[in-house]
Amino acid sequence: MSFSSVCRRATAVAAGVTALTLGLALPALAHVTINPGSAEQGGFTKAAFRVPNERDNASTSKIEVIFPTDHPLPFVSVKPVPGWKVKVTEGKLPKPVTTEYGEITEAVTKVTWTGGTIDPGQFQEFEVSMGALPKDTDHLLFPVTQTYTGGEVVKWADEPKADGSEPEHPAPVLKLTPASAGDGGHGTASTSPSAAPATSATAAAPSVAPVAAADSSDGTARLLGGAGLLVGLVGVVVGALGLRRGSRTS
Repeated sequence: MSFSSVCRRATAVAAGVTALTLGLALPALAHVTINPGSAEQGGFTKAAFRVPNERDNASTSKIEVIFPTDHPLPFVSVKPVPGWKVKVTEGKLPKPVTTEYGEITEAVTKVTWTGGTIDPGQFQEFEVSMGALPKDTDHLLFPVTQTYTGGEVVKWADEPKADGSEPEHPAPVLKLTPASAGDGGHGTASTSPSAAPATSATAAAPSVAPVAAADSSDGTARLLGGAGLLVGLVGVVVGALGLRRGSRTS
């Protein structure tokens, strides 16, 4: 095999590895997610809905998050996001729900952010403090509707599949785990119920913090893994060429 043929084959292999790596990494980065993705049952948690912009020719201009009504959250507050207006919508539940804080007939059903933009190639995090998290379920679903400046609407509302495969537009899922021993059922990342903020837009936290850097650990790990595989393949090709040249000159 000639040197040029080996080089062409190495280039083809490298291109294939790169395409495979990107194919694995990009879908994981494209979904609307909730971070962190888990919290303890019975506790309070602060979570961020992470929304990437998936379009090259439009910006995201509206985000709407639906809150569960079968497992309502008695305390919900939002953190201000610079450039965005927030509206917290309360409504009557389909049926009253009994919790350790009494019977709940109304709760937050929706939180909507408008007025800002998420431009192509960017993402934004929308933080919410909520609780007390239910103890009789292992997850909560938060369907999200993402609206673009061109009028396109994308609904991230698909429930997890029974076979474990990922749906096309998965809804953000907060997994709930049993409370750790000694926590008294209120979780580790929580505040006491008396310190929980009121359920209204005006009760949002007074401080404004810059958006955290992207936590793309899954995508980064895949990219680094693919890069390592690529470097290894190139090293094998170069080593083979060196042996081949050595055999010819000996």
